[in-house]
Amino acid sequence: MKNKDKITLTKEQRADMISSIKEYFYNERGEELGDLASGNILDFFIDKLSLEFYNQGVYDSYKYMNRSIDDLLSIQKY
Repeated sequence: MKNKDKITLTKEQRADMISSIKEYFYNERGEELGDLASGNILDFFIDKLSLEFYNQGVYDSYKYMNRSIDDLLSIQKY
C-alpha cells in the first residue's frame, strides 16, 4: 500500500484494536499474544487488506446512492 493511501490511527484507536486482537486470539484460539505480535497482525491487516475493505465500502455507497436516486425519480409528477 502506498504511504498516502495508508490508514492512520490515533494511539487510542491502535491500542483498542491491539486489545481486540489479543482478546480474539485468547478467546478463540487459547493463545496469549503480546502487544508486539498483535501490533504486527494489525499492521498486516492495514497494509494488505484495508484497501479491499475501503473499496467495498465505496462500492456499497455507490449502490446505495443509485437506489436513492431511483427512489427520488419515482416521486416525479406528470
